Amino acid sequence: MKFIKDWTTFEKSWLLIFTAVNIYLFFAWEDSFLGLVSSITGMLCVVLVAKGKISNYYFGIIQTSTYAYIAYTYGLYGEAMLNGLFYFPVQFIGIYMWRKNQITDSESVKGEDIPVQRLTKQGWVKLLAIVAVSIVVYGFFLKFLGGKSVWIDSATNILSISAQILMLKRFAEQWALWISVNVLSIFLWIGALVSTGGNDISMLVMWSAFLVNSIYGYINWTKMANRQDLEAAA
Repeated sequence: MKFIKDWTTFEKSWLLIFTAVNIYLFFAWEDSFLGLVSSITGMLCVVLVAKGKISNYYFGIIQTSTYAYIAYTYGLYGEAMLNGLFYFPVQFIGIYMWRKNQITDSESVKGEDIPVQRLTKQGWVKLLAIVAVSIVVYGFFLKFLGGKSVWIDSATNILSISAQILMLKRFAEQWALWISVNVLSIFLWIGALVSTGGNDISMLVMWSAFLVNSIYGYINWTKMANRQDLEAAA
């Protein structure tokens, strides 16, 4: 199949294993169908991001809209607003921005669709300062709304927005933030499922898969940047 012809054995195995786990949970735990759809499309989205493929955004459109609804039903208002009001429209912006900067066939390296950028030390200092202040402000806002797990919710939201902006601009350092987001999100959903008695275990599987992928994405995008630098210097 053309869609996965340049996928590595690890990428194919990773997707197959987590998809099989999700399908098993759907039947064994009577998980929601919407949760299954959100989880599988989410995994397709993030593995395609790790490969630098523009097609990730098409799966992202489905994942963000379904996940926003699920998060809302669990009282995770920060997650719901993040996905419904930010992530969902950003998918369309991402399609435009990545296509605008797309690598042509003659310039392509290992089938990558986009050129990778790197963040400077000064850029990191500015980013972390903005993130820290924003987490505090947004946390108090979520507390005012009566949300649950407001500080973890706030941290995941602010880090996610920051990572998404870096992703739109094609910075490899986005993956360091995604790793933090995924770890926090796993704890967030453990708390939500325990406190509400919910059965959307696929959300935990999805975030665990995202964590594995974010580590892989960091490694792969670093390699992509190095390859592209070598090509540019040749």
